[in-house]
Amino acid sequence: MADNIELFTEDKLEYCFFPNATGFIQFRVRAPHDAHLALTTQAAEVDPMYEVFIGGWGNTKSIIRKNRTKPDVAEVPTPNILSEGEYRGFWIRWDHGTIAVGREGDPAPFLSWADSERIPIEYVGVCTGWGANGNWIIQPPNATQNGAAGRPGAAGLAGGQCWVSASSGQVPPSGFAGGEDNGEPLYVIRANFNGGLIPGKLVPSHGQAYVAWGGAENPVQEYEVLCDFLGEWRATSGGNIPPNAVPAGQSEDGEALYVGRVVHDGSLTVGKVQPSHGVLYIPYGGQELSFTDYEILVS
Repeated sequence: MADNIELFTEDKLEYCFFPNATGFIQFRVRAPHDAHLALTTQAAEVDPMYEVFIGGWGNTKSIIRKNRTKPDVAEVPTPNILSEGEYRGFWIRWDHGTIAVGREGDPAPFLSWADSERIPIEYVGVCTGWGANGNWIIQPPNATQNGAAGRPGAAGLAGGQCWVSASSGQVPPSGFAGGEDNGEPLYVIRANFNGGLIPGKLVPSHGQAYVAWGGAENPVQEYEVLCDFLGEWRATSGGNIPPNAVPAGQSEDGEALYVGRVVHDGSLTVGKVQPSHGVLYIPYGGQELSFTDYEILVS
């Protein structure tokens, strides 16, 4: 396995690029403010590109920007998120147009945005500026993929998960079955739908997967299957999300979504948990059905 990349960035706002097409990067940075990262198609500042500013504006907020254009597409207050005296760890995931940024050891992103355009990211750049220098420790791509690196169609996710692209009812050999309907296993999937990355169910005999959205059970032909996963289910209700719950996507507004399941009409059906709504939504019988008591997937 390759060694970590260690580098120093001056107060120049000039990106240092390195290849990374895995969809995931994990790193640690020591800087007083303004740790900037670029996700690009080339080893240069060219459109299309995304930028993530961590601890910008005097270490008060973090943002996502597209094509160096204002207004920023996503912004959250993050006071004192960086430190000049110690390394702080973070991860960034880009997957089917969704950019998610999180802290080391925390599987839930603190900043995310879903883009309708899918940009093929091939390079990551880092820099500091606005009066800040930075020291970086960047893990090599194979070390951050949690077993998914090098597998065709695979995309890693913080927290030890592996999502493998599939379509038309296909199930990867290590697919995670989370439900059952008339004796047929239902697999945990997620799929891009109307600007969100939505957890749902795969019914192999139907040749497609389904996600709950907009009051309906929506069929999808292309999806990602949760694989190589050793989690378990925990009973909960409402918006009570256990700290080790599995984040599997985000709504069109950037809210983290989780995987849940419930028994309905004799079927153990998988769906999405949306914390702000306080319910589990399942796709079933052509409808989006909600439940306040359910099981949630935890790692």
